[in-house]
Amino acid sequence: MYFKLLACDVLLREIAHCITRCPHTISPAFMPKGEHVVPARLRETLQKQIDSVESDGVAYDAVLLGYGLCGNSTAGLVARSFPLVIPRAHDCTTLFLGSKAAFCEHFSANPSQGWTSIGYSERGGGLVADGTTSGLSDSDGDFQSMVELYGEESARYLWETMHPEKHYHDIIFIDVPETREPHIEERLREEAARLGKPIRELPGSLRLIEGLLAGNWNSEEFLVIPPGQRVVGVYDQDEIMAAERPAE
Repeated sequence: MYFKLLACDVLLREIAHCITRCPHTISPAFMPKGEHVVPARLRETLQKQIDSVESDGVAYDAVLLGYGLCGNSTAGLVARSFPLVIPRAHDCTTLFLGSKAAFCEHFSANPSQGWTSIGYSERGGGLVADGTTSGLSDSDGDFQSMVELYGEESARYLWETMHPEKHYHDIIFIDVPETREPHIEERLREEAARLGKPIRELPGSLRLIEGLLAGNWNSEEFLVIPPGQRVVGVYDQDEIMAAERPAE
């Protein structure tokens, strides 16, 4: 099979490792870290990339997204001639951890928990993700505007994620064994020491990335958006997103 992959470059090491072991042909393109801070801009960039796939002259079996909902950045993306496939994840933290269950266990109670990984730390500015797991910014509007767009329950979830309490006593380091790099890890430990916070290690896993690239898209962990339909947010800890046909 032949897949086009659009992904955040914080996952470049992990994706590169998986591509070399993937049974399918993958054509990857990476977007810069931090683009989710302005969701509308990242959404526009990704949609342009999806639309441009039509002119590649390749009959792709699907377009894969190495993103989660990422602060609503992927909500609204429309599949064109090829299906879109996206992990059911709120953000890249789930992709580094390898499952929704691991994300819920370690982050659902404190979405502003500081965390990092080898792949995250070496891209863009900042070695540690600090209170930005949602990727939402105030430019997306006030609370009432969000209620009008998403309904009160979903809007409240989004608002609380946009404005977390940024207090945490340690920094989680998600250790993906296949992409360990001692020199980068040492920089992370130095940064944690500078911040006066201990590092708490969590085991990372490539299983979601491997499943995405291998075409193992079970409905519990992946959303497949048929051509002509779009991604919509569900904003829970299980389904997270769904596919729907845009209104005429």
